[in-house]
Amino acid sequence: MDNGNNINNSMDILLGKLKDDSDAYKNLKTSCLGIKEKKKVIRSLMNIRMPGNIPEGLLRIQDSYLQNELENKGIVPLDDIPVVEQQYNSNIPHADKISLWQGDITRLRTGAIVNAANSQMLGCFVPCHACIDNAIHSAAGLQLREECNNIMEKKRQQNGRQYQEQTGTAVLTKAYNLPCSYVIHTVEPIVYNGLDQELCQDLCNCYRSVLECCVTNRIKSVAFCCISTGEFHFPNDKAAEIALETVLSFLDIYSNSLDRVVFNVFKDNDREIYENLIIAG
Repeated sequence: MDNGNNINNSMDILLGKLKDDSDAYKNLKTSCLGIKEKKKVIRSLMNIRMPGNIPEGLLRIQDSYLQNELENKGIVPLDDIPVVEQQYNSNIPHADKISLWQGDITRLRTGAIVNAANSQMLGCFVPCHACIDNAIHSAAGLQLREECNNIMEKKRQQNGRQYQEQTGTAVLTKAYNLPCSYVIHTVEPIVYNGLDQELCQDLCNCYRSVLECCVTNRIKSVAFCCISTGEFHFPNDKAAEIALETVLSFLDIYSNSLDRVVFNVFKDNDREIYENLIIAG
């Protein structure tokens, strides 16, 4: 009971800080909400907050809350994730460096995790949206949006106020409250009217740019989400095929620069697609 009260009290303090920081929601009534509902409101207020100066008191309470949430979810170290050579007896090239893992990417303690971003590079502003962009920013904390905004502001100064990040590039940031060391953001291609070669090349560029970023910054392990599938409508099977082919081709040249590449999936369907590719060789 005491632990529940402590959690509830800490959330009330964070909610108070977030509401004080918001002009629109200063008077939002939250005291009568349960723990689950309060967590949704906390995430929502974080999601909709525009970049800008973050009060030190808010950051301190937020970081404590997010670290507690991470402890409850559980951190997954790289050593707990088998390579496909062991897990599936796979004989694909570099099977000793490739892993397939199903679950929440924000739990992974790897050198970097990959965020499938949009061209604004500021994270998802839709409260509690189910996209990976929202999940990563919510678990990392408000600092991640602030750093992304600072990066984009510098690029807008160089390239004009209307600048948007190009599809297939890679942008490196700190990870803040995530257990990984870095987040690598890549703008994913969107399929509007059917798949074509340009979209396939754009997706290939996403994976290759991230891997190049890892090598440049001496990041030895990276976990990829399923870039461009789901709401961005890239066919899951073709996306997995491009992902695996691109990674294997890269490792043919840079195998000594990377210790592990993890393909992170959330849905059973994506796991089965990757398993078929890995087992078939």
